[in-house]
This record gives sequence, structure tokens and C-alpha cells, in this order.
Amino acid sequence: MPFLNPPAELQQFIDDELLRMPLVVDQTIDGTVDHLRQSLPTLSPQPRASAADVLQAIGTQRDALTDYYLRSLRRQLAERSATGSAAGGAGLPATLSLVDEDSVAIDVEISHVIELIRSTAEYELRELQTFTAALVGDMDLARDHNPFGPAQHARALWAAAQALPLSRGHHLLFMRNAAPALAAALRRAYAASSSRLEGQGVTPAAYRTMILPSGARRSRRPEISLGAGLDLVRSAVSPAAELGFDDAPALALEPALSVPPGATDAPPAERRAIELLTGLFDAMLADRRIAQDIALMLSRLQSVATRLVLREPKALEDEGHTMWRFFDDLAHLGEVLPPSGQPERGQTLRFAQGLVEHLAAEPAPNASLFEWASERLQHQAQHRFARRCTDAAAQIAELQRIEERLCSSAAPPSTLGGALDIAQLDTVPADLMPADGPGEPRDAQAWLQARRPADWLHVFLQGRWVKAQVLWPGELGELWLVGDAESPETWAVRRRALLTLRTEGLLATLKPRSLVRSAAKRVMRRSFQLG
Repeated sequence: MPFLNPPAELQQFIDDELLRMPLVVDQTIDGTVDHLRQSLPTLSPQPRASAADVLQAIGTQRDALTDYYLRSLRRQLAERSATGSAAGGAGLPATLSLVDEDSVAIDVEISHVIELIRSTAEYELRELQTFTAALVGDMDLARDHNPFGPAQHARALWAAAQALPLSRGHHLLFMRNAAPALAAALRRAYAASSSRLEGQGVTPAAYRTMILPSGARRSRRPEISLGAGLDLVRSAVSPAAELGFDDAPALALEPALSVPPGATDAPPAERRAIELLTGLFDAMLADRRIAQDIALMLSRLQSVATRLVLREPKALEDEGHTMWRFFDDLAHLGEVLPPSGQPERGQTLRFAQGLVEHLAAEPAPNASLFEWASERLQHQAQHRFARRCTDAAAQIAELQRIEERLCSSAAPPSTLGGALDIAQLDTVPADLMPADGPGEPRDAQAWLQARRPADWLHVFLQGRWVKAQVLWPGELGELWLVGDAESPETWAVRRRALLTLRTEGLLATLKPRSLVRSAAKRVMRRSFQLG
């Protein structure tokens, strides 16, 4: 985890920022009050009354707003530190929370705040990321080490809203009016943080750029740097034992620009194929979305990929070739497994390592060999899914009973969490109400109906983006059980909540992406820049 046992330099930065955070909250509150007051004359009677209620509550709860905000930031930092140690031995949650339309309305608002902060302070965020990465020694900016990013502040703003002794609708109204002020305050705060770190002598990290030559290569070792991807892997990849391969033979990194014996004497067409494949591998390893342990295995496959391309030159022209599909499946596996250090990840990657070693040792590889390896990965994924469904059997049985009651009841279904639906709140402004009429978005409905058990989703739930797997789509389609990719946590989600998330762009399928397509685009873009 990025913030697990942070270095002393980063911890000092965290402490300094927390001391300055009350000023950010004060500026946000002042901006919120100004925005609400300016909007009052333009509002109709009921929204005006709601805004007046929020203004009055802010005046009496100003200290509480600051306190709730800071406590939320500290809690998020503590949870980050505790996640790594707690996840390994965690079981299923003792209680199953239901994600309904009310919860989704909060998630939608939080996501809007996050996007507003990112767009308002885009430059300042990128600059601060270079300094926080330097504080932890990540000079290649492999990940974002900023402990006070947009998501953390958006969740803290929602926590601060709970200090207002008003309804949920008023809290959402406060969020909407506070978001622009918070984004502006954070833009100034991020810029000031970068200036302070620079004044302390911190040298910012640099965004690495892959450097490729223009035109054909004429020698085995062209006068260019090794690709950023290989440098990143060599500098950042932990020893095999730390990656979960402690009881298996260690993997060795393949040189990114290695040329098979005799390749220098090969026909020009073969040399060009080898050079193109080398560039593609270099670009794939430069993709920071690929986990370090997966990048290690991809590097191990370069030699066998070269042998296959020399035997089947058409593989370079077909992104649907079984070799590329196996690479995609391997990268996707790294995305949906628990984080590094967790037993399940280590066990699964040891299985994948066995496949990689088998492929790497094949002197005459072909398409069917990679197809076999992909099938083995798929069978292993099915086994993991079946085991997780077995662990969640009691939850699924309970949800079946709840779903039957919900669908058989003529009364409006309850949120089961003690909170009222937004539509039931008399004081909610009209623009907070869901879309008119019983008709739901047809495209969202069609998308939801196409989902199947074991599908992977990328969804914004409870204030954060998560990768989740469909464990049970509900026999009647009203309740869905999804499981977190990084922990044993599960959520029961109402159908209308899923439709709302989909309509708001907060729910999508998570499928293997084409690594070779992305790599080819990077190579072409760089060639155009150099040419």
C-alpha cells in the first residue's frame, strides 16, 4: 500500500499538512457561505428555504465542520496504514450492508466533487505528485503517493456535512455548494505544498518518457536509452520472495533490447520483426497500470515471443493472436487479485509463474500453446470464483429471502439501513430528485441485463472506486451481491442503485485490455514526436 508505514520524510509532510488543514476548511466554509448567499435570490421558495437552513446550520456548527473534516482525514490515513495488516486474516463482514439509491446518491455527489477538484487543480496535483514521490524514493512516479488527494478530501467533505443537524438532502446540498470553494482552496494549498517542499531542498521526481529511435535500427545496441519500462521494473521490482514467489524458482528479467543469437545475421525482415517486438515489449513494460509482479512475468516471456514471431510473422499484425490474448489475461489477473503481500495473490501468481516458465522453456512455440495457457488461467479463475461463492453462501441465501419480500411487497421497499430514500424527504430541493417517471434508462437496463456471474466491474461505491466481481445477480434481479477484488468485503446493491451508477458513468465492465494495442500507440506516438 502506498501509505503503509510511510517514510519519515512523508510522515513529516503529512503532519505539516494536517496542521495547515484548518485553514483550508475555513476557506471552504467561507466560499460555501458566499455561494449560498449569492444563489438565494435566484431560487424558488422551497430550495431557498433549504439553502437558508444550511446557512443557519453552518453558522452554528462551524467548529464542528472543521473537526469532522480533520477527523475524517486522520481516519482515512489510519485506515490506509491498517489495511495491509488487517486484510490478510479478514473474513467475511459480520453484517451485510445494502447499497440502495440513497447511498448511491451520496457516491454520485462525492464523485462529482472528486472530478471538480481534479479539473480545477490538475496542474498543481501533478506538480505535488512529483514531490511526494520523491519523499518516498519513487523517482519514476510509479504511483501517486499524495496522501491528500481529491478522493480523500471529497470523503472528508461528506464527513463534515454530517456535522449539520439536518436531513440527508441538506447534506447533499451543502456538498454541492461547498465543492467549488473546496476545489479552489485545494488548488492554492497544493501549490503552497509544492513550494514548501521545493524550499526544503526536495528534488521532484520526473515523469519517465520512453525514448525510441526514429527510423530502423542499424545495430544490436542502438544509441538510445533502455526503455522506461525496463528501468522501472529493474529498479522497483522486489525480490521474488517479496512478490509471493518464495517457494518457487525465481524469475529473471529478460533484457528489453536483447537479440537472439544469430539475429544480427538474420534476413532484414526478421531483424525488423525483432526490433518491432522489442519496441512493443519496451512500451508494455513502461505501462504503469501493470503490476510489478506481472511486469516481471511479461519480461520473462520476451524470448519465447521472439521465437514465435520468427515462426509466425503474422502474429505481429494480429492483436487477437493467442499470444497477445494471454498477455492481456495475465495483466488482467494482476488487476483483479488482492494487493501484493496477500496469500491469495501469492498462491495465484505461483500458478501463473508455472505457466510462464513452461512457455519460456518451449523451443518451438505456437499459437495453440498460448491458447492452452489462457485456458489454464481461465480454469483457475473459475475455481477462485466458485470458492468465493461458497464462502458467501449464507449471504446469498439471506439475500434471496430479502429479495422475495421486496418483490412481493406492494409497499415501497425500505432501504434497510434506517435512512430515508431521497425521494421521501420533504425538504430535498427539486434538482436532487431522481429522474422523472417510472422509465429507467434503457441502455443502462440492457447493460445490466447482460451482466453474468463472475463478471468484473469497475464501480464507485461508498466513496471510492473499487474493482468488484458479480457473485450473485439476484434470481429476481432486484438485489445483486458483488465482492471486492482487494478484500473479502461484499456489498448487496439494489437494481435501481446499479442503474443510477451506470447512468452517471460510475459503473462499467472491467475486461482485459489489449496491451499490444496500447504499446503500439505509444511506439507510434513517440515515433511521430521524434520524426
